[in-house]
Amino acid sequence: MAKKFTADNFNAEVLQAQGPVLVDFWATWCMPCRMQGPAIEKLAEEGYNAGKLNVDEEESLAAQYRVMNIPTLIIFKDGKEVDRMVGVQSKDVLAEKLDSYQ
Repeated sequence: MAKKFTADNFNAEVLQAQGPVLVDFWATWCMPCRMQGPAIEKLAEEGYNAGKLNVDEEESLAAQYRVMNIPTLIIFKDGKEVDRMVGVQSKDVLAEKLDSYQ
């Protein structure tokens, strides 16, 4: 199951994590976000560090990372943003990108 990132766990789970972390900035009302969800879940099931951050519940984090459109997928490594994609991405594309940051 994909992790749920919040202001309470973002620092520990994302910024201090070992290896790359994929964060899906999404909202329940966003149809493309709902389309993206199964790929994030599958990546998490396959052992990738991947999770979702609800922009309606975590407005300050969305603003901090300048998320203007959703879904926005950001890969963090060593506490820094290393890649950003906007719009629905395939599981294979995301896995390839995560693998490249190992």
